[in-house]
Amino acid sequence: MHDLVVRNGTVVDGTGAPRKSVDVAIDGGRISAVGEVSARGRREIDASDLLVTPGWVDVHTHYDGQVTWDPILAPSSWHGVTTLVMGNCGVGFAPRRPGEEDFLIELMEGVEDIPGTALHEGIDWRWETFPEYLDALERMPRVLDVAAQVPHCAIRAYVLRERAHDVELSEAEIAEMSRLTREALAAGAIGFSTSRTFLHRSKHGLVPGTHSTPEELLGIGRALGEAGHGVFEMVADLQGQEPDLSWMKEFCETTGRVLTFAIAQTALQPHAWRETLAQVEKLAARGMKIVPQVPSRPTGMLFGLQSSFHPFFFHPTYARELASLPLAERVARLRESSVRAKILSEQLQHENPMVRVIASNWAQMFPLGDPPDYEPTPDQSLAAIASREGRRPEEVAYDLLLEGEGKRFLFAPLANYVDCNFDALREMMMHPNTVQGLSDGGAHCGLICDASMPTFLLTHWVRDRTRGERIPLEQAVRLQTGNTAAVYGFADRGTLQVGKKADVNLIDFDRLHLHAPEMVFDLPAQGRRLIQRVDGYRATIVAGEVTFEDGEATGALPGKLVRAS
Repeated sequence: MHDLVVRNGTVVDGTGAPRKSVDVAIDGGRISAVGEVSARGRREIDASDLLVTPGWVDVHTHYDGQVTWDPILAPSSWHGVTTLVMGNCGVGFAPRRPGEEDFLIELMEGVEDIPGTALHEGIDWRWETFPEYLDALERMPRVLDVAAQVPHCAIRAYVLRERAHDVELSEAEIAEMSRLTREALAAGAIGFSTSRTFLHRSKHGLVPGTHSTPEELLGIGRALGEAGHGVFEMVADLQGQEPDLSWMKEFCETTGRVLTFAIAQTALQPHAWRETLAQVEKLAARGMKIVPQVPSRPTGMLFGLQSSFHPFFFHPTYARELASLPLAERVARLRESSVRAKILSEQLQHENPMVRVIASNWAQMFPLGDPPDYEPTPDQSLAAIASREGRRPEEVAYDLLLEGEGKRFLFAPLANYVDCNFDALREMMMHPNTVQGLSDGGAHCGLICDASMPTFLLTHWVRDRTRGERIPLEQAVRLQTGNTAAVYGFADRGTLQVGKKADVNLIDFDRLHLHAPEMVFDLPAQGRRLIQRVDGYRATIVAGEVTFEDGEATGALPGKLVRAS
């Protein structure tokens, strides 16, 4: 008798192979049979009319703090994620020197918009070194598996302390960072991450390591080569220019390890991404493992009155008189004609020109709607609405923000929407050398809600897209399972094959539905975060245990820490 048998489902196994109607048997947390299963199971699930897929493997999240207090790790777990990778973009909480936690929290708050108050209250600092951090994670049960990377900012802060932002370092300092990275990798860290973008700032300015020399990056990178495992993850500027592949090439040549970075189409150089992919393809032909990360939709800034930013956030009257008011009172004041006129007559006051551009890019700002539309047409933009109605875009934005008692959102794509369609994004997603990433689950709590990307890959790209080519179901599943698992060396998961870990999603494809994002205040210290609920996941299974049924947690906590070896 099997532990569990999933019967009569349409199995899409994560390899890209054609779907097939078969049973899946599970024993001891592993898949024991895929095909016609005659033996009964202690529990059986009828998957007739359901898709049966591997659990999603999300390689770009920021649950580094939340993972220490929250066993559910929503919203990612709601969306069928069964393995997630943290420690991206160079920020995280280990190693840390006792008494110097504030700096790491300020970095995470500045870069990933996770409320510092929630991190202060939620994290119980039971570690100093990265190995001790992994041990702390291992002791806590949860619904899904987690894996952690070594964050460059934390390493720099630990070694350099008040000089964490210095650019020129001594050989001894680089050697010490390399030693700490090697120590973390030996304990099970699955990689190292850094940030090289002007977008990542804290109250202290650009994050530590933004302008690190190639010598420093290669010095630390050698630790991955010596360990024989680990991915080097980075995020670079999204200004459209090609990334500097020279040191990346040297890294791959000398270490043999995978290097992954975010790639995007931007207005400044809308075709640079093609040139980058062409270079990556040539290097891949020479055996180098450079893997650009691509999202399944543009990183979506959600401007709302509860968000951490919107077009009037830095207008003097709003900032001075209204920003701190409770939402209902703020909405009432904003509806007053005199307040409306005053705010609309003002200019945004902020020293950063990028903030001013983002706040007034009306041609790239759209009502999100419910159900949310992430691929709107140009005539749905605030600029187009204003032109049709003979109004200023500012007036349109103001009125839209007041809809739904101030709980509606404007969608402002950050990159990958230059042509107001997803055609470039699809080309990037389908390139053989890219990988799905950048959902940022657990991060950008007050502005971005993209942890639903694995679901969106099915609802939009496979089923609902009308403005261009779709993606075949088998390919879409592989992109978020077999592909992502392979990049990070998770050989035991990502496909529904005998011997693999029994991480499975049962999906009612016709009913799969993304709700509009909403703001909730359920983090420690009543911290806010954007969430997006979903219908259609009949069940999620982790290591053979059902963790969610019809969207509700079952109480099973089979999730483990994934240690590299």
